[in-house]
Amino acid sequence: MAGKSIVLGLALMLAAAPGHAQTQLETRVEGLEHPWSLAFLPDGRMLVTEKPGRLRLVAADGTLSDPLAGVPEVLYSGQGGLLDVALHPDFETNGWVYLTWSEGRPRDNTLHLGRGRLESGALRDFETLFSATPRRRTDVHYGGRVAFLADGSLLLGIGEGFDFREQAQNPQSHFGSFVHLADDGAPLSAAFDGAAPGVFSIGHRNPQAVVVDPDTGTVYANEHGPQGGDEINVLAEGNNYGWPIASHGIDYTGALVTPFQTYAGMTDPIHVWVPSIAPAGMAIYRGDMFADWDGDLLVAALISGDADVPSGHVRRVDLENGAVAGEEVLFGELEARIRDVRVAPDGAVWLVTDEENGRLVRVSRE
Repeated sequence: MAGKSIVLGLALMLAAAPGHAQTQLETRVEGLEHPWSLAFLPDGRMLVTEKPGRLRLVAADGTLSDPLAGVPEVLYSGQGGLLDVALHPDFETNGWVYLTWSEGRPRDNTLHLGRGRLESGALRDFETLFSATPRRRTDVHYGGRVAFLADGSLLLGIGEGFDFREQAQNPQSHFGSFVHLADDGAPLSAAFDGAAPGVFSIGHRNPQAVVVDPDTGTVYANEHGPQGGDEINVLAEGNNYGWPIASHGIDYTGALVTPFQTYAGMTDPIHVWVPSIAPAGMAIYRGDMFADWDGDLLVAALISGDADVPSGHVRRVDLENGAVAGEEVLFGELEARIRDVRVAPDGAVWLVTDEENGRLVRVSRE
């Protein structure tokens, strides 16, 4: 358990940091239906997904395009829909845009990863690269976040479907795992004997983010616990992250999921939230605009607020030499669930609000 940080309650750094008073929040785009993810294009435009199945281009001035053609049909139900969007590391050469989405019917569906070329305001030659197995009869706990590694391969987080949590300990299933894939979807990991294609790590509940520190190569992921026990983990191939054998959360009935918060042979998180903040997208800040945040994690939160903490916000998790030194609540004045947080090439921070009239909000220094 050495090095683990556990937040019990809200007794640390919840007031704005000195730098927060110098930030400017500007809504650049409105009218998005439950936007989920954002990616920056080299020419200054952005791509944004909407869960019902639309992919939009956003111009530098905030002008929103019509939905792009070539996007796959999605299952928009429960927590499913059109989810993550990411650019291939060599996008300027090959034009590949990667999407994740749920496909099928509410009682028969799965998570997919695919890609198409962005050409003339559409995705061309779109193809499905990977499909999680087995299929599920639930429309929750998909995961769906993607991150590219330095070698051009990628990691994809997959949830355990809620009703199948025991399968998170079974590497022959994709439930509750991260998979390691080549950019064409070919499985790369062979960390577990007899595993489902590409299984990189197991023991996850519902991964909501995966990010790679460009300076160190460290891979960070977060995931939802049940009631309490949200986690930040450092991912490594072949590791078991415990769910549901080890957890700091309890079941929604109030019963224990497990008597163990840590377990031999399983990897502890570096940070745990009790009570939950419902983490969503996450970014690692590298840039000069907010130099005092350099190297820290920015975690979007979906939490419903109370007298002590605002509804929806961003947690800045202060990392010092890889360990969590503290955290603070940012941007609660938006009073909205924050689905994603991204760092733009100029160092500004962009927020995606999870609303029927969803917004893209740019955060900069005044």
